Amino acid sequence: MIIKTKSYARAGLLGNPSDGYFGKTISFTMTNFEAEVELWESPEINFLTGHVDDSRFTDIDDLLLEISLYGYYGGIRLLKATTKVFVMYCRQHGIELPDRNFTVRYRSEIPRLVGLGGSSALCTAMFRALLEFYEIEIQTEIIPTLCLQAEKAELSIQAGLQDRVIQVYDGVMFMDFDEKLIKSRDYGNYTRVDLAMLPNIYIAYDRKQAESSGIYHQNLRVLFEQHDETVVNAMHEFAGLAQEGYDSLIQSKPEALKGLIDRNFDLRDRIFTVSDSNRAMVFAAREAGASGKFAGSGGAIVGTYEDDAMLQRLTDNLERIQCTVVVPDIPASDK
Repeated sequence: MIIKTKSYARAGLLGNPSDGYFGKTISFTMTNFEAEVELWESPEINFLTGHVDDSRFTDIDDLLLEISLYGYYGGIRLLKATTKVFVMYCRQHGIELPDRNFTVRYRSEIPRLVGLGGSSALCTAMFRALLEFYEIEIQTEIIPTLCLQAEKAELSIQAGLQDRVIQVYDGVMFMDFDEKLIKSRDYGNYTRVDLAMLPNIYIAYDRKQAESSGIYHQNLRVLFEQHDETVVNAMHEFAGLAQEGYDSLIQSKPEALKGLIDRNFDLRDRIFTVSDSNRAMVFAAREAGASGKFAGSGGAIVGTYEDDAMLQRLTDNLERIQCTVVVPDIPASDK
């Protein structure tokens, strides 16, 4: 029997990048783009390469373009790291695993390195597959923390909990990464948001803006751990925007998100270095009357729009700068 598990692309709607710094965020998954893991029993452990691990190129320029956009790393390392963390957690907690081996392969449609959660999607899909294959249960709240450990502790990729939380829970979630909670139990408070509360949402991305989010977070981590006053205060402000957004949604005031999303980007643009090409995406959206901020670390934006006419203006503006616009299909979930 082949086990198939999926995780979806995600977008941070408000509050990011404070998730890695004891902040708060609102984010959602979208079924428009997915990562899938297939796993089945076999005589030995075998990780099959996917297209991200492809080592064949049409010519030298194709090779150089691939390296300049995506670096030297593929998807298998994520599956291996997740497997190690999974096994070590089970052993440390006295969970006995059946004596069986597996072969695993993966595929991903999530645009790479544009801030839509492609790497974390592979980790969460792999974790789901391992749970099903070995027929065990692990507390849902701790799974995102373990997936983060696979990337952060095993692969030295700087990241926050937001991506893994939303990809484990799906739908729309408000997340509070309170420092006392994280340090005492390794997870925060995760609250589901009703899809019906949301205003109209769009996503836009530019594949040419590909850049590892770990680079951004690594620089940010250094400043935060040095107690840089500007960075620490910014994280509190990002978290406050997410709280305001959640309060507005539960009070049936979705129109308030437009201003909060714009403030989220303006704060980031004021405090951190934003490239001209990334800034142009947000300004193109604003010229159409929509709001806009980074969906992750750059390369993709998320925002609100009022109606179909505004969506068309938004699409026209962003296509002129070679960006793809998508209306996200956000899944309902009772997880």
